[in-house]
Amino acid sequence: MSGNGDSSVTSPSEGSLPAVEILPEQPKYVCTLSTELIAKAREELQEKPEWRLRDVQALRDMVCKDYPNLGTCLDDAFLLRFLRARKFDYDRALQLLVNYHCCRRSWPEVFTNLKPSAIKPVLESGFVTVLPHLDSEGRHVVCIRPDRWTPSNYPITENIRAIYLTLEKLIQSEETQVNGIVILADYKGVSLSKASHFGPFIAKKVIGILQDGFPIRIKAVNIINEPRIFKGIFAIIKPFLKEKIANRFFLHGSDMSSLHRNLPPWILPEEYGGTAGSLNLSAWNDLLLASEGDFLYDVSQLGPSSNPSPDAPLMSAEVDEKQCDDSLRSLKTQLYYCY
Repeated sequence: MSGNGDSSVTSPSEGSLPAVEILPEQPKYVCTLSTELIAKAREELQEKPEWRLRDVQALRDMVCKDYPNLGTCLDDAFLLRFLRARKFDYDRALQLLVNYHCCRRSWPEVFTNLKPSAIKPVLESGFVTVLPHLDSEGRHVVCIRPDRWTPSNYPITENIRAIYLTLEKLIQSEETQVNGIVILADYKGVSLSKASHFGPFIAKKVIGILQDGFPIRIKAVNIINEPRIFKGIFAIIKPFLKEKIANRFFLHGSDMSSLHRNLPPWILPEEYGGTAGSLNLSAWNDLLLASEGDFLYDVSQLGPSSNPSPDAPLMSAEVDEKQCDDSLRSLKTQLYYCY
């Protein structure tokens, strides 16, 4: 350091403001994974504990350099979700992060005022909940029951909001980031009128979010009690599914023994031939509603914003609605036939 007395920084004792603004430190990351899950993350996700923070910093640097106006959280724990979801491939993790924000900004009907208290009627209906017990692989089971939805009460986008918030809450857990989740969808009583609300436009957006715009690993989708109409529903969904995800769909019909080969009876409620008692909604609903503060940051980031990238994101706001409408018309005949 030069001793010529020409320093440009004046000490606070001389009554001047510091020349450099000191920003608050980001929360320090503390790993909560067990020894077994650290080993699993190393094997399946290419996560090396000794390089973990270096990898997070590399992603942070890429965001700051390539997408300075993204308006994203840059905390270690937040960025780590995206690295794990893309097996520590920097470029793919960055694209997932960009897609995550583009998805949110391109669908205001879903992402405006997105917080648990805003979707309380959906939670109370029992449309979506999380079973209290993990499966044998340590995964949460998200239970979706379309028959609990009454279309005249609120639009289908409210159901999507509830599912999204459920996933946001689950992905806060490092165990879930490593193990992934399982979906159990009960299509009992789903009618043609309900199926008509889930056309190609909605399907493309939802599948786009789950595959390319959210940092979660969906390991299996178990469908039960599907009526004939489900053939038409799946015809809408399948064109947007990647082969890897499509292969993780399992249709069990009303055969609970088939379901039990994928999900053990001891974690399932009595309604699905399990031994875990009746399906209880209150535990998950109370947990999610008590987590209102967890979503304040996300809500604050949803102001008007231009696209963070000069290139069109994977989940663009400018979806070709005419093409989706044409697809819907062509599928209606099939839906009526299946019904």
